[in-house]
Amino acid sequence: MSRRSGILEFAVLGLLRESPMHGYELRKRLNTSLGVFRAFSYGTLYPCLKTLVANGWLIEEPGNAQEDALTASLAGRRAKIVYRLTAEGKEHFEELLSQTGPDAYEDEHFAARFAFFGQTSRDVRMRVLEGRRSRLEERLEKMRASLTRTRERLDDYTLELQRHGMESVEREVRWLNELIESERAGRDLRGSATGGSAQQDNTNGSTGGLPRPGETPRTDTPDDTAT
Repeated sequence: MSRRSGILEFAVLGLLRESPMHGYELRKRLNTSLGVFRAFSYGTLYPCLKTLVANGWLIEEPGNAQEDALTASLAGRRAKIVYRLTAEGKEHFEELLSQTGPDAYEDEHFAARFAFFGQTSRDVRMRVLEGRRSRLEERLEKMRASLTRTRERLDDYTLELQRHGMESVEREVRWLNELIESERAGRDLRGSATGGSAQQDNTNGSTGGLPRPGETPRTDTPDDTAT
């Protein structure tokens, strides 16, 4: 299994832990709310769902009969299938949440993990945040060393691009420092005291969906025809 497909499976399980969804809803949430996957097709999502069903982590159920009949009539397509997390799937997702190995520090995987921090224990959050910070500090050191070696050979535009990359990494390190300080102080992202783990905000059924440093939060836009 590729790293990207593993991240997708993790994100799908996490979203379905909140509530059952059909494929259209999942694709929309993955592309907009989480800010992890910028764009991918149903041809990527549905093989993932089939794998999760085959593993016993999801089950397929018919959707709302009246709503699906209208959707199918308007779209000229079959009624939607709703995917629900099984008890085994929930257990598997919780196992994935507890992992804090090197993969959790990589760019895209870290973004997915961070989106579900509301469901993650404080000690695991701290290990992931500190691991991510260490990874970025190593990257920053290499970038600075490279810039020092090659500065005289670079034109102004290439030099500016490298500086921009360094500034982006420095900005994320500062952001991580603030998060780690808040975790150590027992505060959530709203600044209030919390217990052993952050409470998930389910007011609108949304997972954290927080953008990475420097990103502009995305808003929902009309998507493809529901499947």
